[in-house]
Amino acid sequence: MTPEDLAELAHLRRARDLIDRAYAQPLDVPTMAAKALMSPAHFSRRFRATYGETPYGYLMTRRIERAMALLRGGSTVTDACIAVGATSLGSFSTAFTAITGETPSAYRAREHRAVDAMPGCVAKTTTKPAHRPVSPSRASSRIREAGGTGAA
Repeated sequence: MTPEDLAELAHLRRARDLIDRAYAQPLDVPTMAAKALMSPAHFSRRFRATYGETPYGYLMTRRIERAMALLRGGSTVTDACIAVGATSLGSFSTAFTAITGETPSAYRAREHRAVDAMPGCVAKTTTKPAHRPVSPSRASSRIREAGGTGAA
């Protein structure tokens, strides 16, 4: 790695740390990019290349991860939504379902005794949300429903 690559990585890490710290605050790509001392477009490309997901995707994953912990602790879906900085209950529920594969209400209603018995560091790793891939057939049907052709 060149010194320039290391410097860029340090800037990207600063932006990622901002997301980790201020996930509940209103954050947008220009704000994150400013922290990384990059233009928004360049920042988005480099962040995705480095961390495997877009800055907004990373932010939403952090928010959903925190919401999962709140829901396991007994918070209502609305309280969890507000606590993690989501702007609407509908978009929060949609994002939660897309990332975890189940609705926030279903997640809250499920038993979590095994997670409660784990050490915090293990629970955090075990319960980390992962984006669920959309199958090609589901993606095509979504495109057709939106008025597209389904062909790339």
